[in-house]
Amino acid sequence: MNEKTLSPATAETQEPGASQTVKAQLRLREMILAGELPGGARIAELAIVERLGVSRTPIRAALMRLEQEGLLEALVNGGYAVRTFSERDVSEAIELRGTLEGLSARLAAERGVAAALLAHARDCLGQIDAVLSQPALDDEAFLRYVTLNQRFHNLLSDMAGSTVITRELERVVSLPFASPSGFVVSQANSPQARDMLIVAQDQHRQVLDAIERREGARAEAIMREHSRIAQRNLLEAMQSQDLERMPGVRLIRKRG
Repeated sequence: MNEKTLSPATAETQEPGASQTVKAQLRLREMILAGELPGGARIAELAIVERLGVSRTPIRAALMRLEQEGLLEALVNGGYAVRTFSERDVSEAIELRGTLEGLSARLAAERGVAAALLAHARDCLGQIDAVLSQPALDDEAFLRYVTLNQRFHNLLSDMAGSTVITRELERVVSLPFASPSGFVVSQANSPQARDMLIVAQDQHRQVLDAIERREGARAEAIMREHSRIAQRNLLEAMQSQDLERMPGVRLIRKRG
């Protein structure tokens, strides 16, 4: 049932449980990415209930959502365990995202995009420019960039007007580390971080220009190249010894 069709009484009774599920989901994700729940570890539901102070129903819902995100795997005899990923898994997921986003950008250019949607994209890029205009980026600025970056990529997906591609993109970016900002926050303390974001922002502007000019092949090539930044970030993350600023990298197994 759509939220707009819910009666006030129904909405009130559903909201607390939904809120508890979201809170549990966010906290569990933090624990996994911070290494508090190590890769391969079986999730003890009762222990989580006691630790988070939340009832079993929202905990179970949160665990199901995290399985859908790809951070957990369902065990044959019941329950869940924290997933681990090979470096190749992550690299291929990033490559797949670049391929899908490239296809989406090409179709947007070939089919044309509504002026209002293009205006939203330009406004979003203007806000990213404002963030990157700072000489140094603090954690708040990086988080702001992540939000705006995701919004721009969502707008690019909308421009293709394809429910099939949008659905597949949603699936691939839900994989850990495959999203457009999968490694951005982990760059926060890197001297080259702002420079890399400026390069990414230039590619954002170039792909929007290609779409407006109806240059499909160019738009596709730019988005495939855009994903190479994430591949570079993956390589640097795997080579880094500073795991404290690399949330979740512990879940990635290095190439043999």
